[in-house]
Amino acid sequence: VQLQASGGGLVQAGESLRLSCAASGRTLNAYTVGWFRQATGREREFVGRVGWNSGTTYYTASIKGRSTLSRDIARNTVYLQINNLKPEDTAVYYCAAALGATGKWDSWGQGTLVTVSS
Repeated sequence: VQLQASGGGLVQAGESLRLSCAASGRTLNAYTVGWFRQATGREREFVGRVGWNSGTTYYTASIKGRSTLSRDIARNTVYLQINNLKPEDTAVYYCAAALGATGKWDSWGQGTLVTVSS
């Protein structure tokens, strides 16, 4: 499966963004789609995932309570909306896919840059 992340941009603190992860090549059926981010000079950080079939979501503390993961089955796309963005959310955001619950992120999107100004 090929993934393409989009939706990043420059926003002010407190605003919202919705990131998209569009899949092609095959359906995301039976996959888990995860989101990661990497700030300059820092390690890549896992921030959340959604099971395609179940819709079950998980968020790490860094975005929990102000984020929503959703999926559009018809569009074969996963969305990550983050509200109340903070400067520390500034990073390149990547989506990745793992078959089932293996945790093996075999497919990666190219990343989309989110910049939050204070």
